[in-house]
Amino acid sequence: MVDASTPVPQDAAAPAPADSTQETAVGDAPAPVLLREPREGIPEPIADAAAVPELAARFAAGTGPVALDAERASGYRYSQRAYLVQLRRAGSGTALVDPIPITDAGSDLSPLSAALSDTEWVLHAASQDLACLAELNLRPRQLFDTELAARLAGFERVGLAAITERLLGFALEKQHSAADWSTRPLPASWLAYAALDVELLVELRDALDAELHRQGKSQWAAEEFAALVHGLPTRPRPEPWRRTSGIHRVRGARGLARVRALWTARDEVARRRDTAPGRVLPDAAIVAAAQADPGDERELTAVPGFTGRGARRLGGTWLTALQQAKALPAGELPAVSVPPDGPPPTHRWAERDPAAAARLSRARAAVGAIAADHTVPPENLLTPDTLRRLAWSPPQPVDAAAVQAFLADHGAREWQIGLTLDALTESLTDE
Repeated sequence: MVDASTPVPQDAAAPAPADSTQETAVGDAPAPVLLREPREGIPEPIADAAAVPELAARFAAGTGPVALDAERASGYRYSQRAYLVQLRRAGSGTALVDPIPITDAGSDLSPLSAALSDTEWVLHAASQDLACLAELNLRPRQLFDTELAARLAGFERVGLAAITERLLGFALEKQHSAADWSTRPLPASWLAYAALDVELLVELRDALDAELHRQGKSQWAAEEFAALVHGLPTRPRPEPWRRTSGIHRVRGARGLARVRALWTARDEVARRRDTAPGRVLPDAAIVAAAQADPGDERELTAVPGFTGRGARRLGGTWLTALQQAKALPAGELPAVSVPPDGPPPTHRWAERDPAAAARLSRARAAVGAIAADHTVPPENLLTPDTLRRLAWSPPQPVDAAAVQAFLADHGAREWQIGLTLDALTESLTDE
């Protein structure tokens, strides 16, 4: 519950939203009420697969949308699995689910998903949680994303705490947002924090829905939410080792082979231990070793990043990887440069294709003006990647039908196309 002096009624209606186009003067705004505990106390996490059907029945008996959240252990674990799932629904209360023993027993949360199949799910920044929820067979058929709704409504600060405070007048503590949620047992303060993340999520949804309706953006939001539900899975990135931070300092194909070998060895260790790769060996250490090319343990431990006990314990692993890179025949070395998947970096456009650079400048200006007119971030009006691809290689001939087809092929929604089509077509043809 909140501060004892300020009770919050069960499933109380949300206060009227503030005008998103105006900031309330700090001196005139009432101090937000800090939420310290869930209003019905901290639920005991459900960690037994046998209890999932009862939980599903409990939430099926509730009414209205269901709020969901998931906590991962990013930065601590290799996997992006959910280590805690939080739910809240009117008439059902709040539930915390520990999915680890449930999945370790060969089960999942599919009974809960089936019970909520006809219910709108409310998440904040849904794209961050949908993948780990899907691993538990929790898949929404309809959803409302409060973070995305806040963006479309024109709010500058769209974090859960910021918009909850602004629209509902309650403050959320966020000190555990980067915690290691694989910790067991989870401390009571962490469980309270997790439960509070869904405490007012439905009320926040209602406030944002009213604001979107006031601005005439409800259909925009509906299209965006549908795209999240039906979005295609992310395609695995080819040669992920090339994203090693600082790799641009490594010279030559043989040096890149050392990066690749060390990255691959680290990934295998991290996967086996279920530890974040950066905790096994930092990127900076991989780059330093690729540059130094140490030949033995003494030389390896002289490389920055390999002086710690953990790195020394795996010294044989790193030396074996380096020796394998050294033994590779020339034909198996990685390419020094790879063809880009898309346009080149924009800072090179003026030199390589001045006409494309001019098209991009006009297109960006057009999208920026439309975004400002409708109080929506330019990147939510049209993704920067789609804009770059369109300007670099526009359809031929350039006309409204061709541009519309291009935008649709690159995932633009109808509302986005409707707002930008004419201006983009003009920007591509106004030489």
